[in-house]
Amino acid sequence: MALREAGCTARIVLLEGFGGAAELEVSARHGFEPFVHQPFQLDLLEAWRGPHVFRAWLKIDTGMHRLGFAANAVPAAAARLEACQFVAKPVQLATHLADAECGDHGRARAQLAAFADATAGLAGERSIANSAGLIAWPQARADWVRPGIMLYGISPFAERIGAELGLRPVMTFETRVIALKQVEAGEHVGYGGTWTAARPSRIAVAAVGYGDGYPRSAANGTPVAVGGEAATVAGRPSMDMLTIDVTELSRVGIGDRVELWGREVPIERVAAAAGTIAYELTCRIGRRVGFATRDA
Repeated sequence: MALREAGCTARIVLLEGFGGAAELEVSARHGFEPFVHQPFQLDLLEAWRGPHVFRAWLKIDTGMHRLGFAANAVPAAAARLEACQFVAKPVQLATHLADAECGDHGRARAQLAAFADATAGLAGERSIANSAGLIAWPQARADWVRPGIMLYGISPFAERIGAELGLRPVMTFETRVIALKQVEAGEHVGYGGTWTAARPSRIAVAAVGYGDGYPRSAANGTPVAVGGEAATVAGRPSMDMLTIDVTELSRVGIGDRVELWGREVPIERVAAAAGTIAYELTCRIGRRVGFATRDA
């Protein structure tokens, strides 16, 4: 709805469909295209009496076991949608890959085969591939693709970064140095004293923390960049502050730019050090963080 209010006229697909009659009415008003993955949604479409005809997507569960009709329920669900006067024909078809990033060690090949079997004889356009499927499984590209994480320029594969796939990060998370501290060998830094200086060290304090979306779980040694030079986290991230070991840097001053992730610091490396995935980090940024756009 926010996209429509901002003037976006592109097709918008609702990957979770609609949760009731009121949301179906909103979908009609804004021309949204719903995924249909539950019997109650079929009931609501059949009971619809408005002027709008929906472009619906039949969601098929091929092994993700999250949303979608099981293979044995697809014929009946497809028949009901095809018979519904308020659904455009032919009905579009979709599934989701659970672990396309795992190659032949995962379930993608079996899921693709299951989707082909479940949709045999159905005429609608197909949508299968997420980011990992788009890159690793060309046969999953079908008619429509649904890239997610790669739109940020981030790799969907744990062992690779976006630049290695020809992707360029579009999000930069940055802040500034607000303090500099000198600590002696053996002194501890931060809550819990999780980082201990092995030598006389210089610590920069950056104005960012888990209250802004930086992961509290980021371990000592997590990469950052200060003034364009590589540095590492030293001590547990606080709500509003981050301590960084800048002992090896040539020069650091108050106000210097700190990149937490972006083109200098791959977000994939930060996520690995924090025990999570890059996608979660992109979704964590707090509302108090200022946003700006830059030329590519």
